[in-house]
Amino acid sequence: MNHLDTLASLVRAHLADVRRHTRSDAGYTTETIVVTALLAILSLAVVGIIAAKVIAKANGISLG
Repeated sequence: MNHLDTLASLVRAHLADVRRHTRSDAGYTTETIVVTALLAILSLAVVGIIAAKVIAKANGISLG
């Protein structure tokens, strides 16, 4: 019984350690998603501005 008690104690300690680690990184994924979404929105805005300026410049070229 002594070996089984030791094994059970080790398993409980390992499970507690795993639970503690999963809770400590809980916000990292959400933070990464928010930052990635903001960067994507910013890049779309920049591409839109550049495209509008290029189109305006192309429309201003006189071919005649």
